[in-house]
Amino acid sequence: MKKIAVLAGFLLSVALVRAQSTGGAEQTPTAQSPLDSSPLDMTYYPVDYPVLKIQDKVSEPLIARVVYSRPQKRGRRLFGELVNYGQVWRLGANEATEIEFFRDVKVDGKAIKKGRYTLYALVDSDKWTIIFNKETDTWGAFRYDSSKDVLRVSEPVEKQSGVTEIFSIAFRKAAKKGAVLSFSWDDVLVKLPVER
Repeated sequence: MKKIAVLAGFLLSVALVRAQSTGGAEQTPTAQSPLDSSPLDMTYYPVDYPVLKIQDKVSEPLIARVVYSRPQKRGRRLFGELVNYGQVWRLGANEATEIEFFRDVKVDGKAIKKGRYTLYALVDSDKWTIIFNKETDTWGAFRYDSSKDVLRVSEPVEKQSGVTEIFSIAFRKAAKKGAVLSFSWDDVLVKLPVER
């Protein structure tokens, strides 16, 4: 009986060591795993909401959060070539950009319900049509379905004097109650008003 208990203990020890070594190797990235050239980022309105929250400095409720990947210019010609005019773009790289509204808002004066949406854009040289679509958790714009659009708004393109190397989406507090959601890349800037 004692031999069986010792043998069982030994086999259990071997199984545990194997499980730990195999599990650890599968869960840690290897040295060959490259960094993504278009890292994931997010922006909040109110600006810096998570930091304000932990500092007990929140003065207005959480309105929105955008999660997106940030492609780089890297000397390429962007609009009209890399991002084709008249075709739906995921507003970033990798997974399609998503916005979550934590309350009902108005985007460029048009009502949209609280919830999570994928953001797309139809890019043109003088304006972008920003599309809010209810199909979320998707990669690129390859399966974009316009029947799932909940809102479209067109905003003029502004030319910047400088160049934004890494695609950026950011909220900026507006004069009234709300914010401006800006999209900038290369020498292009597009602003989208969001009111609560």
